[in-house]
Amino acid sequence: MRAASANRLRCESCGAEMSELDPRTSCPKCGGLLSVEIELPTERGAALRALFDGRPGATPAAARADIHMSGVWRFRELVLPGIADQDLVTQWEGNTPLLARERIARWAEVPNLLLKHEGHNPTGSFKDRGMTVAVSNAVRIGASAVSCASTGNTSASLAAYAAVAGIPAIVLVPAGQVALGKLAQTLAYGARTLLVHGDFDDCLRLARESSERLGVYLANSINPFRIMGQTTIILELLQQLGWRAPDWIVFPAGNLGNTAAFGVALRLARETGLIESMPRLAAVQAEGAAPFARSFRGGFAERKAVRAETVATAIKIGDPASYDRGVRAIRDTNGVVLDVSDPEILEAKAIIDAGGVGCEPASAASVAGARRLARDGTIRRGERVVAVLTGHILKDPGILLEYHKDAGKPFGNTPVEIDAELGAIERVLSEPASTTRGR
Repeated sequence: MRAASANRLRCESCGAEMSELDPRTSCPKCGGLLSVEIELPTERGAALRALFDGRPGATPAAARADIHMSGVWRFRELVLPGIADQDLVTQWEGNTPLLARERIARWAEVPNLLLKHEGHNPTGSFKDRGMTVAVSNAVRIGASAVSCASTGNTSASLAAYAAVAGIPAIVLVPAGQVALGKLAQTLAYGARTLLVHGDFDDCLRLARESSERLGVYLANSINPFRIMGQTTIILELLQQLGWRAPDWIVFPAGNLGNTAAFGVALRLARETGLIESMPRLAAVQAEGAAPFARSFRGGFAERKAVRAETVATAIKIGDPASYDRGVRAIRDTNGVVLDVSDPEILEAKAIIDAGGVGCEPASAASVAGARRLARDGTIRRGERVVAVLTGHILKDPGILLEYHKDAGKPFGNTPVEIDAELGAIERVLSEPASTTRGR
């Protein structure tokens, strides 16, 4: 086990403090969630921006270039200062594009819309940003095994990073409710995969119990080191914008790990002078899995839970573990929470895909949510908006193919069967396209 730095773990409920090397992910006194309290760098404002901006150009021959080429560890002073280089488990995660697509912006009715595409991470989702930090910490504390509950993306990411680190991984997923692309990744990377007869919330309960009783290091988003890694989605997009904060950041919300992480990132960015203004957060849930949105509509007076049901499996969560953290992030940023229907999500996905960008269904909730907020006047014309796409298009090919098989979908692209002759191709080319596909 490595020596601890000046960082510490702090309970968000009772304020109890623990060593950052403590393997527990909840408070032993009250059961509350923990946060990582880091020692902030002495650099501020322009000096800190210059430090971060100078790192992406490191040459392969430079010392520690593999570390600073990571879109997570480039910001190490705000993620986990003090961790030793030899403990870092990285695959150059992050460095994801910030895309402008006029046809998508027009459909969303948000002229100044940009897309932060986290599907470009090594395993195809934003989870890699948190997992590089969680698994690096597992190496640092000498964990014998790592585990998680998952709807698919977390298990794929944990399996990959555990394989790189050489640590056994155990994942619990709801049987029959995980997209094949994600399950295939988990199996291929070598994790011991347990198919649980229940939903995600049942899986997380079992994962937490096994962590407490069997000593396996838990890598779900309740793990505070996961949250610190996911803050870099925001830090990186701010850097890509020249440290000029947008007016809105819109993103899908399930277990609320990103909601919490985004709030932490923006607080750190303001506190260290990286940005001068605070964007508003908009967390978007699927209508059939919207406990956080229901709580928001009641002013967060009561924590809600539901039996989740949605085609967007990545956010199919009925009782978000990071609820309290999420509430703080929304309140701190004067944010909003809303839900959109499955048809809205699938239509937004078809538009995003047709723009050559592509994403998994849950990702499209962000663009569907931006459209809703623009139509009701919450997002005003001219405001700068970044919508976060959390996963790759091939994460859930089944839903994609099912959508396009239906010729009645407004933006569908139904395959055409033809005979093996040139004339058949000529006839297809002469016919009008069956869809505008977002043009």
